Amino acid sequence: MAWQEACRPAVRLRAGGNASHMRPVTQNDLAKRYGFFLDFLSRRGKLNLAAAAGALVTRDHVEQYVSGLKDRVSSVTVYGSIQKLRRVTQLIAPEQDLAWLIEIERDLFSAMRPKSKWDRVVLAEIVVEAGLTLICEAEMTTQKLPKLKRARMVRDGLMIAFLAQYPLRLKNFAALSIGRSLVKTNGIWWIILTADQTKEKRADEREIDGDIGKAIDKYIEIYRPILARGRDAGETLWLVMTGEPMSQCFVGEVITETTRSTLGVPINPHMFRTNAATTAAIHAGHQPNLGSTVLHHTHGTVTQESYNRSTCITASRALSGVVRRYRTDSVLSRINGTT
Repeated sequence: MAWQEACRPAVRLRAGGNASHMRPVTQNDLAKRYGFFLDFLSRRGKLNLAAAAGALVTRDHVEQYVSGLKDRVSSVTVYGSIQKLRRVTQLIAPEQDLAWLIEIERDLFSAMRPKSKWDRVVLAEIVVEAGLTLICEAEMTTQKLPKLKRARMVRDGLMIAFLAQYPLRLKNFAALSIGRSLVKTNGIWWIILTADQTKEKRADEREIDGDIGKAIDKYIEIYRPILARGRDAGETLWLVMTGEPMSQCFVGEVITETTRSTLGVPINPHMFRTNAATTAAIHAGHQPNLGSTVLHHTHGTVTQESYNRSTCITASRALSGVVRRYRTDSVLSRINGTT
C-alpha cells in the first residue's frame, strides 16, 4: 500500500506520490529490486508481513543480503541492488533514518569494478557486414534449407545489421512497428519515434540507407510472412518462428547469440551503442558530436565518458605504426650493414 501510494500519479492540482515523477519502467525496476530483498528475507524466515513499510530494512538484514549477493553476482549488481533498495525505502518510509545504509552504499560503490567492454568492442561496419553476409548466405547457400530456417537467418542478419547502423535502445528496437515507428515514405524507410517513446523525451527520426532499406523490404515481403505461418502478425516487425511477436528479452538473446555465431564475440544490444560511438570517433573524428547525436544524447560528455572507446584504440594503432616503422628501419639497417 505504501508503494502504491508512492506511485500514485498527480491529478489536476493534487500532487502525486513520491515516485510519481518516475517512468513506469523505473518504478517497475525499483519494485522488482525491493521484491528480491523481501524474497531473501522470506527464504530465511525473517519476513514479517505485519511490519511497517520499510521497517525490515535494517542493518543486520542488509548486511546479510549483501553477503548473499556477493556470492552470486558482480560488484556492480551488488551496488545497484543496495542503491535501489535505499531509493525504495526512502520513497515508502521517508521518515526513516538511512544514514547507515548510505554508508554501506558508498562502500560498495568504492569497491565496484565494472566489467571491461574491450573484448566486445567491434566497429559498426564489421557488424553490418556480418549481418548482410548472413542474409546472403541464407538466400544463396547450396544446401537445401527449410524455408523457416532460411527466414530466421534473414531475420537475425537484419537485426544485427540494422542495430549496428541505427543503435536504438533495446526497448525501441524490439517494439518497432510497421507503419508506425518504421514508416516507408517515397520509397525510403524511416525510423520515427515520438517523444513519449524515447528515454530522452525527444522525438527521434532517422532515414534508413539503401542496403539496410533493401534488406527490410526483402524481410517484410518474403521472409516475415514465412515466420508468421499464415497468422495475422499485426504490425510488429520482429516475429518468432511461431508467428508471434518477439519479446524484448528474446530480441536481446537473439542479437547476442547471432553476433557470437557470426563474429565470435557475444555483443548484447546495449553494447551496440558503445560500438557506434567508438566507430564515429575513429572514422569521423572531425565531427566530435556525431557519436552523441547518433545515440540521441543531449550532452556529449555522456557519450565520451560511458560509450566512446576510441582513444585507446587510436593510440594503440598509432603505437603499432611507430613500432612497425622503426622495426622495419632497423631490419633494413642490419641488412644493409651486412651487405
